[in-house]
Amino acid sequence: MNPRTFSLADLFAIAAETVPERDALVIGDTRHTYGEMAARVERLAAWLHQQGIGEGDVVGLQMYNSVEYLEAFLAACRVRAIPANINYRYVADELRHIYDNTGIKALFYSAELETGVAEALDAAPELKVKVRSGGGQPTLAGAVAFEDCLSADTAALSAVVCSDDDLSLLYTGGTTGKPKGVMWPHKDLFFGCFGGGAFYTPGEGPIETPEQLAERIRRSHPMRFMPVAPLMHGAAHWATMVSLFAGHTVVLNDQHHFNAEHVLDIAATQKINGITLVGDAMALPILDALKAQPGRWDLSSLFVFGNGGAVMSAHIKDALRPFLPANIYFSDGIGSSEGGQLGMGAKPAAGGMIQIAARPDLSVVVDGERIAVAGETGILARSGYLPLGYYRDPIKSAETFVTIAGTRYAITGDAAKVAEDGSIIVFGRGSNCINTGGEKVFPEEVEEALRRSEHLADALVVGLPDPRWGQKVVAIVAPRPGVKLDHDALREMCRTHLAGYKLPKDFVEVEEVQRSAAGKANYVWAKRVATEALGEATQ
Repeated sequence: MNPRTFSLADLFAIAAETVPERDALVIGDTRHTYGEMAARVERLAAWLHQQGIGEGDVVGLQMYNSVEYLEAFLAACRVRAIPANINYRYVADELRHIYDNTGIKALFYSAELETGVAEALDAAPELKVKVRSGGGQPTLAGAVAFEDCLSADTAALSAVVCSDDDLSLLYTGGTTGKPKGVMWPHKDLFFGCFGGGAFYTPGEGPIETPEQLAERIRRSHPMRFMPVAPLMHGAAHWATMVSLFAGHTVVLNDQHHFNAEHVLDIAATQKINGITLVGDAMALPILDALKAQPGRWDLSSLFVFGNGGAVMSAHIKDALRPFLPANIYFSDGIGSSEGGQLGMGAKPAAGGMIQIAARPDLSVVVDGERIAVAGETGILARSGYLPLGYYRDPIKSAETFVTIAGTRYAITGDAAKVAEDGSIIVFGRGSNCINTGGEKVFPEEVEEALRRSEHLADALVVGLPDPRWGQKVVAIVAPRPGVKLDHDALREMCRTHLAGYKLPKDFVEVEEVQRSAAGKANYVWAKRVATEALGEATQ
Protein backbone atom coordinates (compact mmCIF):
# COMPACT_ATOMS: atom_id res chain seq x y z
CA MET A 1 0.00 0.00 0.00
CA ASN A 2 1.24 3.48 -0.86
CA PRO A 3 1.99 5.77 2.11
CA ARG A 4 -1.00 7.86 3.11
CA THR A 5 -1.02 11.60 2.48
CA PHE A 6 -3.33 14.50 3.28
CA SER A 7 -5.02 13.99 -0.07
CA LEU A 8 -8.78 14.01 0.52
CA ALA A 9 -8.97 10.63 -1.21
CA ASP A 10 -6.48 9.11 1.23
CA LEU A 11 -8.22 10.66 4.23
CA PHE A 12 -11.61 9.31 3.17
CA ALA A 13 -10.08 5.87 2.69
CA ILE A 14 -8.78 6.03 6.26
CA ALA A 15 -12.25 6.95 7.54
CA ALA A 16 -13.81 4.09 5.57
CA GLU A 17 -11.31 1.57 6.91
CA THR A 18 -12.03 2.75 10.46
CA VAL A 19 -15.85 2.56 10.41
CA PRO A 20 -16.71 0.51 7.28
CA GLU A 21 -20.16 -0.59 8.50
CA ARG A 22 -21.35 2.86 9.57
CA ASP A 23 -23.66 4.85 7.27
CA ALA A 24 -21.63 7.53 5.54
CA LEU A 25 -24.36 9.19 3.49
CA VAL A 26 -28.14 9.16 3.50
CA ILE A 27 -30.33 10.96 0.98
CA GLY A 28 -33.98 10.07 0.51
CA ASP A 29 -34.24 6.29 0.33
CA THR A 30 -30.58 5.91 -0.67
CA ARG A 31 -27.86 5.15 1.84
CA HIS A 32 -24.28 3.91 1.62
CA THR A 33 -21.97 2.76 4.38
CA TYR A 34 -18.41 4.02 4.47
CA GLY A 35 -17.21 0.69 3.12
CA GLU A 36 -19.71 0.66 0.25
CA MET A 37 -18.99 4.24 -0.69
CA ALA A 38 -15.22 3.73 -0.60
CA ALA A 39 -15.51 0.71 -2.91
CA ARG A 40 -17.65 2.70 -5.37
CA VAL A 41 -15.17 5.61 -5.28
CA GLU A 42 -12.29 3.26 -6.04
CA ARG A 43 -14.08 1.65 -9.00
CA LEU A 44 -15.15 5.02 -10.39
CA ALA A 45 -11.59 6.31 -10.03
CA ALA A 46 -10.30 3.25 -11.91
CA TRP A 47 -12.77 3.98 -14.72
CA LEU A 48 -11.63 7.63 -14.91
CA HIS A 49 -8.04 6.40 -15.03
CA GLN A 50 -8.95 4.13 -17.95
CA GLN A 51 -10.41 7.13 -19.79
CA GLY A 52 -7.13 9.00 -19.44
CA ILE A 53 -8.28 11.38 -16.70
CA GLY A 54 -5.50 12.10 -14.25
CA GLU A 55 -3.21 14.63 -12.64
CA GLY A 56 -4.16 18.23 -13.41
CA ASP A 57 -7.31 17.45 -15.42
CA VAL A 58 -10.37 19.43 -14.29
CA VAL A 59 -13.45 17.31 -13.49
CA GLY A 60 -16.67 19.35 -13.33
CA LEU A 61 -19.47 18.49 -10.90
CA GLN A 62 -22.71 19.96 -12.24
CA MET A 63 -25.01 17.99 -10.00
CA TYR A 64 -27.81 18.17 -7.48
CA ASN A 65 -27.33 16.73 -4.01
CA SER A 66 -26.61 13.03 -4.34
CA VAL A 67 -24.30 10.24 -3.25
CA GLU A 68 -22.87 10.41 -6.77
CA TYR A 69 -21.76 14.01 -6.23
CA LEU A 70 -19.41 13.05 -3.40
CA GLU A 71 -18.32 9.84 -5.10
CA ALA A 72 -17.35 11.76 -8.24
CA PHE A 73 -15.54 14.37 -6.14
CA LEU A 74 -13.51 11.76 -4.27
CA ALA A 75 -12.85 9.68 -7.40
CA ALA A 76 -11.41 12.76 -9.11
CA CYS A 77 -9.18 13.29 -6.08
CA ARG A 78 -8.11 9.65 -6.18
CA VAL A 79 -6.70 9.98 -9.72
CA ARG A 80 -5.13 13.36 -8.84
CA ALA A 81 -7.53 15.24 -11.09
CA ILE A 82 -9.01 18.60 -9.99
CA PRO A 83 -12.71 18.47 -9.00
CA ALA A 84 -14.64 21.71 -9.56
CA ASN A 85 -18.13 22.65 -8.38
CA ILE A 86 -20.49 24.04 -11.04
CA ASN A 87 -23.64 25.88 -10.00
CA TYR A 88 -26.62 23.86 -11.26
CA ARG A 89 -28.66 27.06 -11.64
CA TYR A 90 -26.35 28.51 -14.28
CA VAL A 91 -27.68 29.06 -17.78
CA ALA A 92 -25.72 28.50 -21.00
CA ASP A 93 -23.63 31.70 -21.02
CA GLU A 94 -22.61 31.24 -17.39
CA LEU A 95 -21.76 27.60 -18.02
CA ARG A 96 -19.66 28.56 -21.04
CA HIS A 97 -17.55 30.79 -18.80
CA ILE A 98 -16.89 27.94 -16.36
CA TYR A 99 -16.25 25.36 -19.08
CA ASP A 100 -13.84 27.71 -20.86
CA ASN A 101 -12.08 28.90 -17.71
CA THR A 102 -11.42 25.35 -16.50
CA GLY A 103 -10.58 23.76 -19.84
CA ILE A 104 -12.77 20.99 -18.50
CA LYS A 105 -11.75 17.40 -19.37
CA ALA A 106 -14.53 15.44 -17.60
CA LEU A 107 -18.05 16.37 -16.52
CA PHE A 108 -20.47 14.68 -14.16
CA TYR A 109 -24.00 16.08 -14.46
CA SER A 110 -27.49 15.34 -13.15
CA ALA A 111 -30.01 13.98 -15.67
CA GLU A 112 -32.33 16.97 -15.24
CA LEU A 113 -29.50 19.33 -16.32
CA GLU A 114 -28.65 17.57 -19.58
CA THR A 115 -30.31 20.15 -21.85
CA GLY A 116 -28.36 23.01 -20.28
CA VAL A 117 -25.12 21.06 -20.59
CA ALA A 118 -25.74 20.46 -24.29
CA GLU A 119 -26.24 24.18 -24.94
CA ALA A 120 -22.83 25.08 -23.50
CA LEU A 121 -20.64 22.27 -24.83
CA ASP A 122 -19.25 24.50 -27.58
CA ALA A 123 -17.13 26.11 -24.85
CA ALA A 124 -15.59 22.75 -23.83
CA PRO A 125 -13.53 21.53 -26.80
CA GLU A 126 -11.24 19.43 -24.56
CA LEU A 127 -14.09 17.58 -22.83
CA LYS A 128 -13.63 13.85 -23.36
CA VAL A 129 -15.63 12.27 -20.53
CA LYS A 130 -19.33 12.92 -19.84
CA VAL A 131 -21.17 11.03 -17.09
CA ARG A 132 -24.87 11.39 -16.31
CA SER A 133 -26.27 10.57 -12.87
CA GLY A 134 -29.87 10.22 -11.79
CA GLY A 135 -31.10 7.32 -13.90
CA GLY A 136 -32.08 6.86 -17.52
CA GLN A 137 -29.84 6.77 -20.55
CA PRO A 138 -27.88 9.86 -21.63
CA THR A 139 -28.88 11.67 -24.80
CA LEU A 140 -25.57 13.54 -25.18
CA ALA A 141 -23.24 11.95 -27.70
CA GLY A 142 -20.56 9.93 -25.95
CA ALA A 143 -22.06 10.29 -22.48
CA VAL A 144 -22.41 7.29 -20.17
CA ALA A 145 -24.63 6.51 -17.19
CA PHE A 146 -22.99 6.81 -13.77
CA GLU A 147 -23.72 3.24 -12.70
CA ASP A 148 -22.08 1.93 -15.88
CA CYS A 149 -18.76 3.40 -14.70
CA LEU A 150 -18.48 1.22 -11.60
CA SER A 151 -17.16 -2.05 -12.97
CA ALA A 152 -13.53 -1.13 -13.73
CA ASP A 153 -10.60 -3.15 -12.38
CA THR A 154 -9.00 -1.13 -9.59
CA ALA A 155 -5.56 -2.78 -9.84
CA ALA A 156 -4.21 -0.04 -12.12
CA LEU A 157 -4.76 2.54 -9.36
CA SER A 158 -1.81 1.15 -7.41
CA ALA A 159 0.43 3.23 -9.64
CA VAL A 160 -1.45 6.46 -8.79
CA VAL A 161 0.12 7.96 -5.66
CA CYS A 162 -1.81 10.90 -4.23
CA SER A 163 -0.14 14.03 -2.85
CA ASP A 164 -0.69 16.71 -0.21
CA ASP A 165 -0.44 19.20 -3.08
CA ASP A 166 -3.22 17.78 -5.26
CA LEU A 167 -5.76 20.49 -6.04
CA SER A 168 -9.48 21.11 -5.64
CA LEU A 169 -11.29 24.02 -7.27
CA LEU A 170 -13.99 25.97 -5.46
CA TYR A 171 -15.84 28.39 -7.74
CA THR A 172 -17.14 31.54 -6.08
CA GLY A 173 -20.75 32.61 -6.49
CA GLY A 174 -19.97 35.37 -8.97
CA THR A 175 -21.98 38.03 -7.10
CA THR A 176 -19.16 40.58 -7.55
CA GLY A 177 -18.16 39.61 -11.09
CA LYS A 178 -17.65 36.40 -13.01
CA PRO A 179 -17.13 33.27 -10.87
CA LYS A 180 -13.50 32.57 -10.02
CA GLY A 181 -12.02 29.16 -9.23
CA VAL A 182 -10.15 29.17 -5.92
CA MET A 183 -7.27 26.64 -6.05
CA TRP A 184 -7.01 24.78 -2.76
CA PRO A 185 -4.20 22.23 -2.26
CA HIS A 186 -5.67 19.26 -0.37
CA LYS A 187 -3.50 19.66 2.72
CA ASP A 188 -4.32 23.37 2.98
CA LEU A 189 -8.00 22.56 2.45
CA PHE A 190 -7.97 19.93 5.20
CA PHE A 191 -6.31 22.19 7.77
CA GLY A 192 -7.63 25.56 6.59
CA CYS A 193 -11.26 24.60 5.96
CA PHE A 194 -11.96 21.22 7.60
CA GLY A 195 -10.36 21.83 10.98
CA GLY A 196 -7.49 19.40 10.52
CA GLY A 197 -9.38 16.58 12.20
CA ALA A 198 -9.90 18.65 15.36
CA PHE A 199 -13.38 20.04 14.76
CA TYR A 200 -15.08 17.46 16.98
CA THR A 201 -12.18 16.99 19.40
CA PRO A 202 -11.72 20.48 20.89
CA GLY A 203 -8.60 21.00 22.91
CA GLU A 204 -6.61 18.33 21.11
CA GLY A 205 -5.47 20.37 18.15
CA PRO A 206 -5.10 19.24 14.53
CA ILE A 207 -3.73 15.82 13.69
CA GLU A 208 -0.05 15.60 12.73
CA THR A 209 -0.14 12.57 10.44
CA PRO A 210 -2.91 11.18 8.21
CA GLU A 211 -2.93 7.93 10.21
CA GLN A 212 -3.95 9.80 13.37
CA LEU A 213 -7.33 10.46 11.79
CA ALA A 214 -8.35 6.85 12.49
CA GLU A 215 -7.75 7.26 16.21
CA ARG A 216 -9.76 10.49 16.28
CA ILE A 217 -12.67 8.74 14.56
CA ARG A 218 -12.57 5.80 16.96
CA ARG A 219 -12.74 8.14 19.96
CA SER A 220 -15.38 10.47 18.49
CA HIS A 221 -19.04 10.03 19.39
CA PRO A 222 -20.92 9.23 16.14
CA MET A 223 -23.31 11.96 15.03
CA ARG A 224 -25.90 12.42 12.33
CA PHE A 225 -25.36 15.72 10.56
CA MET A 226 -27.38 17.62 7.96
CA PRO A 227 -26.10 20.53 5.86
CA VAL A 228 -29.25 22.18 4.50
CA ALA A 229 -27.56 24.07 1.63
CA PRO A 230 -26.67 22.18 -1.58
CA LEU A 231 -23.30 20.46 -1.93
CA MET A 232 -22.31 22.71 -4.83
CA HIS A 233 -22.11 25.52 -2.25
CA GLY A 234 -18.70 25.63 -0.56
CA ALA A 235 -19.92 25.91 3.02
CA ALA A 236 -22.19 22.85 2.70
CA HIS A 237 -19.50 20.81 0.96
CA TRP A 238 -16.91 21.74 3.58
CA ALA A 239 -19.28 20.90 6.44
CA THR A 240 -20.03 17.55 4.80
CA MET A 241 -16.34 16.71 4.46
CA VAL A 242 -15.69 17.69 8.08
CA SER A 243 -18.35 15.20 9.17
CA LEU A 244 -17.12 12.43 6.86
CA PHE A 245 -13.57 12.83 8.16
CA ALA A 246 -15.00 12.52 11.69
CA GLY A 247 -16.75 9.26 10.80
CA HIS A 248 -20.21 10.77 11.13
CA THR A 249 -23.33 10.07 9.06
CA VAL A 250 -24.24 12.87 6.66
CA VAL A 251 -27.90 13.28 5.70
CA LEU A 252 -28.60 15.43 2.63
CA ASN A 253 -31.69 17.27 1.48
CA ASP A 254 -33.10 15.22 -1.42
CA GLN A 255 -35.12 18.12 -2.85
CA HIS A 256 -33.62 20.59 -5.33
CA HIS A 257 -34.90 23.59 -3.41
CA PHE A 258 -35.24 24.70 0.20
CA ASN A 259 -38.53 23.74 1.82
CA ALA A 260 -38.67 24.30 5.57
CA GLU A 261 -41.26 21.59 6.27
CA HIS A 262 -39.31 19.00 4.30
CA VAL A 263 -36.08 19.90 6.11
CA LEU A 264 -37.85 19.48 9.45
CA ASP A 265 -39.33 16.16 8.26
CA ILE A 266 -35.80 14.91 7.54
CA ALA A 267 -34.44 16.22 10.84
CA ALA A 268 -37.18 14.41 12.76
CA THR A 269 -37.29 11.09 10.89
CA GLN A 270 -33.50 10.75 10.56
CA LYS A 271 -32.89 11.77 14.20
CA ILE A 272 -30.45 14.50 13.20
CA ASN A 273 -27.99 15.65 15.89
CA GLY A 274 -26.55 18.65 14.09
CA ILE A 275 -27.93 20.89 11.39
CA THR A 276 -26.43 23.89 9.66
CA LEU A 277 -28.31 26.68 7.83
CA VAL A 278 -27.38 29.84 5.94
CA GLY A 279 -28.72 32.82 7.87
CA ASP A 280 -32.18 34.25 8.39
CA ALA A 281 -33.28 33.31 4.87
CA MET A 282 -33.43 29.68 6.01
CA ALA A 283 -33.97 30.15 9.75
CA LEU A 284 -37.09 32.31 9.41
CA PRO A 285 -39.06 29.78 7.29
CA ILE A 286 -38.02 27.06 9.77
CA LEU A 287 -39.38 29.22 12.59
CA ASP A 288 -42.61 29.93 10.69
CA ALA A 289 -43.18 26.20 10.13
CA LEU A 290 -42.58 25.37 13.79
CA LYS A 291 -44.99 28.10 14.88
CA ALA A 292 -47.66 27.02 12.41
CA GLN A 293 -47.50 23.34 13.37
CA PRO A 294 -46.28 23.03 16.97
CA GLY A 295 -45.66 19.46 18.04
CA ARG A 296 -45.49 18.05 14.52
CA TRP A 297 -41.73 17.40 14.59
CA ASP A 298 -39.81 15.47 17.23
CA LEU A 299 -36.46 17.28 17.34
CA SER A 300 -35.31 15.80 20.64
CA SER A 301 -32.15 14.34 19.05
CA LEU A 302 -30.96 17.77 17.88
CA PHE A 303 -28.31 19.50 19.97
CA VAL A 304 -26.30 21.61 17.46
CA PHE A 305 -28.00 24.32 15.39
CA GLY A 306 -25.27 25.73 13.19
CA ASN A 307 -25.14 28.76 10.95
CA GLY A 308 -22.69 30.16 8.44
CA GLY A 309 -22.52 32.25 5.29
CA ALA A 310 -25.03 34.89 6.43
CA VAL A 311 -26.38 36.46 9.60
CA MET A 312 -28.78 34.55 11.83
CA SER A 313 -30.45 37.22 13.95
CA ALA A 314 -30.44 36.96 17.73
CA HIS A 315 -34.20 37.48 17.91
CA ILE A 316 -34.79 34.54 15.55
CA LYS A 317 -32.58 32.30 17.69
CA ASP A 318 -34.55 33.37 20.75
CA ALA A 319 -37.84 32.61 18.99
CA LEU A 320 -36.57 29.17 17.93
CA ARG A 321 -35.52 28.06 21.43
CA PRO A 322 -38.99 27.04 22.70
CA PHE A 323 -39.31 24.57 19.79
CA LEU A 324 -35.89 22.99 20.30
CA PRO A 325 -34.34 20.84 23.05
CA ALA A 326 -33.29 22.69 26.20
CA ASN A 327 -29.63 21.83 25.60
CA ILE A 328 -29.56 23.22 22.05
CA TYR A 329 -26.31 24.93 21.09
CA PHE A 330 -26.38 27.69 18.48
CA SER A 331 -23.13 27.82 16.57
CA ASP A 332 -22.19 30.80 14.37
CA GLY A 333 -19.25 30.55 12.03
CA ILE A 334 -17.66 32.67 9.37
CA GLY A 335 -15.67 31.62 6.34
CA SER A 336 -14.90 32.51 2.75
CA SER A 337 -13.92 30.72 -0.43
CA GLU A 338 -10.48 32.33 -0.31
CA GLY A 339 -9.87 32.33 3.45
CA GLY A 340 -11.38 29.03 4.52
CA GLN A 341 -12.96 28.59 7.96
CA LEU A 342 -12.23 31.83 9.76
CA GLY A 343 -13.67 31.00 13.15
CA MET A 344 -16.68 30.66 15.41
CA GLY A 345 -18.08 33.47 17.48
CA ALA A 346 -21.08 35.48 18.58
CA LYS A 347 -22.69 38.78 17.70
CA PRO A 348 -20.86 41.60 19.52
CA ALA A 349 -22.90 43.85 21.80
CA ALA A 350 -21.37 47.01 20.37
CA GLY A 351 -22.35 46.25 16.77
CA GLY A 352 -21.05 44.11 13.95
CA MET A 353 -21.89 40.75 12.45
CA ILE A 354 -19.68 38.42 14.50
CA GLN A 355 -16.77 38.63 16.95
CA ILE A 356 -14.15 35.89 16.75
CA ALA A 357 -11.36 35.16 19.19
CA ALA A 358 -7.78 36.18 18.49
CA ARG A 359 -5.84 33.63 16.49
CA PRO A 360 -2.28 33.68 15.14
CA ASP A 361 -3.41 33.21 11.53
CA LEU A 362 -6.08 35.94 11.57
CA SER A 363 -5.30 39.62 11.04
CA VAL A 364 -6.87 42.84 9.87
CA VAL A 365 -5.09 44.52 6.96
CA VAL A 366 -5.16 48.32 6.56
CA ASP A 367 -4.99 49.81 3.05
CA GLY A 368 -3.69 46.48 1.75
CA GLU A 369 -0.24 47.32 3.12
CA ARG A 370 0.05 46.79 6.88
CA ILE A 371 -1.41 44.85 9.79
CA ALA A 372 -3.86 46.72 12.02
CA VAL A 373 -3.33 47.24 15.74
CA ALA A 374 -6.01 47.32 18.43
CA GLY A 375 -8.75 49.82 17.62
CA GLU A 376 -8.02 49.98 13.88
CA THR A 377 -10.41 48.96 11.11
CA GLY A 378 -9.51 47.32 7.80
CA ILE A 379 -10.16 44.08 5.93
CA LEU A 380 -10.09 40.63 7.52
CA ALA A 381 -7.16 38.52 6.29
CA ARG A 382 -5.76 35.08 6.96
CA SER A 383 -2.30 33.56 6.74
CA GLY A 384 -1.09 29.97 7.06
CA TYR A 385 -3.01 27.31 5.12
CA LEU A 386 -4.20 29.11 1.99
CA PRO A 387 -5.20 28.60 -1.66
CA LEU A 388 -2.61 29.02 -4.39
CA GLY A 389 -4.78 31.70 -6.01
CA TYR A 390 -7.51 31.85 -8.64
CA TYR A 391 -7.38 29.34 -11.46
CA ARG A 392 -6.02 30.89 -14.65
CA ASP A 393 -6.41 34.42 -13.26
CA PRO A 394 -3.04 35.82 -12.11
CA ILE A 395 -4.31 39.41 -11.99
CA LYS A 396 -7.16 38.70 -9.54
CA SER A 397 -4.87 36.35 -7.62
CA ALA A 398 -2.36 39.16 -7.05
CA GLU A 399 -5.14 41.41 -5.74
CA THR A 400 -6.47 38.90 -3.20
CA PHE A 401 -3.36 37.01 -2.12
CA VAL A 402 -0.74 39.46 -0.92
CA THR A 403 2.52 39.36 1.00
CA ILE A 404 3.01 41.80 3.89
CA ALA A 405 6.26 41.85 5.86
CA GLY A 406 7.20 38.45 4.47
CA THR A 407 3.89 36.73 5.32
CA ARG A 408 1.37 35.68 2.67
CA TYR A 409 -2.28 36.58 3.33
CA ALA A 410 -5.66 35.98 1.76
CA ILE A 411 -7.66 39.22 1.83
CA THR A 412 -11.26 38.12 2.47
CA GLY A 413 -13.12 41.33 1.60
CA ASP A 414 -14.90 41.45 4.97
CA ALA A 415 -14.57 44.74 6.84
CA ALA A 416 -13.26 44.11 10.35
CA LYS A 417 -11.81 45.78 13.45
CA VAL A 418 -9.25 44.62 16.00
CA ALA A 419 -10.76 44.87 19.49
CA GLU A 420 -8.69 45.86 22.52
CA ASP A 421 -8.39 42.22 23.64
CA GLY A 422 -7.10 41.16 20.22
CA SER A 423 -10.34 39.56 19.07
CA ILE A 424 -11.72 40.58 15.69
CA ILE A 425 -15.11 42.13 15.04
CA VAL A 426 -16.38 41.46 11.52
CA PHE A 427 -18.91 43.94 10.11
CA GLY A 428 -19.75 42.50 6.70
CA ARG A 429 -18.68 42.54 3.08
CA GLY A 430 -16.67 45.72 2.62
CA SER A 431 -17.73 46.10 -1.02
CA ASN A 432 -21.37 46.36 0.11
CA CYS A 433 -20.68 49.01 2.74
CA ILE A 434 -22.81 52.14 2.29
CA ASN A 435 -21.18 55.54 2.86
CA THR A 436 -23.95 57.99 3.76
CA GLY A 437 -22.92 61.46 4.87
CA GLY A 438 -19.48 60.15 5.80
CA GLU A 439 -20.91 57.41 8.03
CA LYS A 440 -20.47 53.71 7.21
CA VAL A 441 -23.52 51.46 7.15
CA PHE A 442 -23.23 47.70 6.70
CA PRO A 443 -26.31 46.20 5.01
CA GLU A 444 -26.38 43.10 7.24
CA GLU A 445 -26.99 45.24 10.31
CA VAL A 446 -30.00 47.00 8.78
CA GLU A 447 -31.35 43.74 7.34
CA GLU A 448 -31.27 42.14 10.77
CA ALA A 449 -33.31 45.00 12.21
CA LEU A 450 -35.84 44.85 9.36
CA ARG A 451 -36.38 41.13 9.80
CA ARG A 452 -37.67 41.74 13.30
CA SER A 453 -40.92 42.83 11.65
CA GLU A 454 -43.61 40.17 11.61
CA HIS A 455 -44.88 41.74 8.40
CA LEU A 456 -41.76 40.92 6.34
CA ALA A 457 -40.78 37.61 4.76
CA ASP A 458 -37.30 38.87 3.79
CA ALA A 459 -35.22 41.99 3.21
CA LEU A 460 -31.99 43.17 1.58
CA VAL A 461 -30.34 46.57 1.86
CA VAL A 462 -28.22 48.45 -0.68
CA GLY A 463 -26.81 51.94 -1.16
CA LEU A 464 -27.89 54.19 -4.03
CA PRO A 465 -26.49 57.57 -5.10
CA ASP A 466 -27.89 60.57 -3.24
CA PRO A 467 -27.14 64.25 -4.07
CA ARG A 468 -26.98 65.26 -0.42
CA TRP A 469 -25.54 62.26 1.41
CA GLY A 470 -23.44 60.65 -1.32
CA GLN A 471 -25.34 57.40 -0.82
CA LYS A 472 -28.63 56.59 0.82
CA VAL A 473 -29.83 53.41 2.47
CA VAL A 474 -32.51 51.61 0.45
CA ALA A 475 -34.38 48.51 1.65
CA ILE A 476 -35.75 45.91 -0.77
CA VAL A 477 -38.48 44.15 1.20
CA ALA A 478 -40.79 41.20 0.58
CA PRO A 479 -44.05 41.50 2.56
CA ARG A 480 -45.73 38.43 3.91
CA PRO A 481 -48.75 37.34 1.83
CA GLY A 482 -51.73 39.63 2.25
CA VAL A 483 -49.81 42.29 4.22
CA LYS A 484 -49.91 45.97 3.29
CA LEU A 485 -46.69 47.50 4.54
CA ASP A 486 -46.47 50.78 6.44
CA HIS A 487 -43.03 52.07 5.49
CA ASP A 488 -42.96 54.72 8.19
CA ALA A 489 -43.79 52.11 10.82
CA LEU A 490 -40.99 49.88 9.53
CA ARG A 491 -38.57 52.77 9.74
CA GLU A 492 -39.62 53.57 13.30
CA MET A 493 -39.24 49.93 14.32
CA CYS A 494 -35.67 50.03 13.02
CA ARG A 495 -35.02 53.25 14.96
CA THR A 496 -35.23 51.32 18.25
CA HIS A 497 -32.27 49.18 17.12
CA LEU A 498 -30.23 51.46 14.83
CA ALA A 499 -28.74 54.93 14.74
CA GLY A 500 -30.71 57.41 12.65
CA TYR A 501 -28.23 57.52 9.76
CA LYS A 502 -28.63 53.76 9.25
CA LEU A 503 -32.39 53.89 8.71
CA PRO A 504 -33.70 53.17 5.19
CA LYS A 505 -34.53 56.34 3.29
CA ASP A 506 -36.59 54.41 0.74
CA PHE A 507 -38.36 51.06 0.51
CA VAL A 508 -38.86 48.97 -2.61
CA GLU A 509 -41.38 46.14 -2.35
CA VAL A 510 -40.90 42.86 -4.22
CA GLU A 511 -42.81 39.60 -4.22
CA GLU A 512 -39.71 37.61 -3.31
CA VAL A 513 -36.12 38.50 -2.46
CA GLN A 514 -33.72 36.78 -4.84
CA ARG A 515 -31.07 34.59 -3.23
CA SER A 516 -28.68 31.84 -4.24
CA ALA A 517 -29.62 28.19 -3.83
CA ALA A 518 -27.72 28.31 -0.54
CA GLY A 519 -29.68 31.32 0.73
CA LYS A 520 -26.97 33.92 0.17
CA ALA A 521 -27.98 37.46 -0.68
CA ASN A 522 -27.87 38.62 -4.30
CA TYR A 523 -26.89 42.27 -3.90
CA VAL A 524 -26.34 42.79 -7.63
CA TRP A 525 -29.99 41.91 -8.22
CA ALA A 526 -31.12 44.02 -5.25
CA LYS A 527 -29.27 47.09 -6.47
CA ARG A 528 -30.68 46.72 -9.97
CA VAL A 529 -34.24 46.35 -8.67
CA ALA A 530 -33.86 49.36 -6.39
CA THR A 531 -32.37 51.47 -9.18
CA GLU A 532 -35.16 50.59 -11.60
CA ALA A 533 -37.86 51.26 -9.02
CA LEU A 534 -36.46 54.60 -7.89
CA GLY A 535 -35.24 55.77 -11.29
CA GLU A 536 -31.63 56.44 -10.28
CA ALA A 537 -28.33 55.48 -11.88
CA THR A 538 -26.03 53.10 -10.09
CA GLN A 539 -22.49 54.09 -9.36
